[in-house]
Amino acid sequence: MERLLHYVWKHRLFAQSSLYTDDGKPVEIIDPGLHNNDAGPDFFNAKIRIDRQMWVGNVEIHLRSSDWFRHRHDTDAHYNNVVLHVVETMDCEVKTEMGNVIPQLRIQIPENVAENYRQLMKEDDFPPCHRIIPSIPPMHVHHWLSTLSLERLEAKTERIERWLRETNGDWERVFFITLARAFGFGKNTDAFELWAATIDPQHIGKHRDNPFQVEAFFLGQAGLLEDDSLKADQRDKHFLRLQSEYRFLQKKFQISPISSTNWKFLRLRPQNFPYRRLAQLSALYAARELDFSKVRETASHPEILRLLNADTLPYWHNRYTFGQKTKERDEPEDSNLEKRPKNTGKRPTDGALSESSIDLLIINAVSPMLLSYGKHHQDERLTERAFELLEAIRPEQNHIIRAWQKVGISAQHAADSQALIHLQQHYCDRRDCLRCRFGSRYLRHAPSKL
Repeated sequence: MERLLHYVWKHRLFAQSSLYTDDGKPVEIIDPGLHNNDAGPDFFNAKIRIDRQMWVGNVEIHLRSSDWFRHRHDTDAHYNNVVLHVVETMDCEVKTEMGNVIPQLRIQIPENVAENYRQLMKEDDFPPCHRIIPSIPPMHVHHWLSTLSLERLEAKTERIERWLRETNGDWERVFFITLARAFGFGKNTDAFELWAATIDPQHIGKHRDNPFQVEAFFLGQAGLLEDDSLKADQRDKHFLRLQSEYRFLQKKFQISPISSTNWKFLRLRPQNFPYRRLAQLSALYAARELDFSKVRETASHPEILRLLNADTLPYWHNRYTFGQKTKERDEPEDSNLEKRPKNTGKRPTDGALSESSIDLLIINAVSPMLLSYGKHHQDERLTERAFELLEAIRPEQNHIIRAWQKVGISAQHAADSQALIHLQQHYCDRRDCLRCRFGSRYLRHAPSKL
């Protein structure tokens, strides 16, 4: 309940008249201070008037006075600037490391706030605050979702920042790694990232005019062209040709593949099998000569869709893995399986990414990269485009979005659906209701009175 006491202090939900310190001096709270979520006192730069004397300093909050000693603040110099110790129960006098006695103030958590908090903590249904949702004004919902979508997008840039440090600011390589990770579509994100880190984009550039070589390079580096990675009846002519080509490239560039054991197949939808996803990614880098500079130049969602729209080699039009066809159909001769179909201007349907898959790539790779690049280069045009793209995409459809829709909150676009996913994962699942605007409203209004 200590976190709840922090909340009550921060939002001044306690009775503020007739406040006195433990030694009987009148107290007036001018400013509760800035909440500190890191090490050190709980609130910085508070303004407290005690017996007509204004104090500016830090505030520490505990359920009991004796917690001061239990947490060893009496031996920590970081707490020497504490001007007020706020507690629910006073059971002793407290002193700083310098030996100064700290004034203490006793406050109570309002009973209705405490009861509503207990309800949130024990609620089994999702979201815990579902009883309050219908009463929240749409504008308040919109503002909170906007904040959450920004939180989620910025969280996605943290991995980008790490790779920028590791690659000495190589934006093209970081884009490749970020896009590859997004190609994992959930279960294989880590494997794709591990794989992408072994790829040098300069090596790709030397063979972009040959889609078959790029595919051999990608699948070979993934460890998926090793004899022990497939059953004998799956090692067909296309597999053997790719394997032979990769061995040539492997010697040329002095590279080693990752282990095929990194890839997950259990309970994976066939369209997400690594073979097919790697073939699609290789198509983008061969047919479209994809790079981050082209992504930055695109101005709209339709342009991004066209940029990320490339067909695989015909071999993959009716396969998710080697050897096994998904449907019987007329197939080109073996020699043509390694040649890309002519571009007719129409959207390919057999080997290309679906629009929903491309949208997920935008959500998880393109928008975060644009935001990160825009911030590094003070380019507001790109940072705005990162959000505009999310607002141009249809909302995702999954059990989280359906659960929110059931209680009255519908996602209008991908920015909303990303916000709702973030809200569930980083607030609801952690029962971090005190930082949530919906949870805050729940605490202040007893559901029975709504």
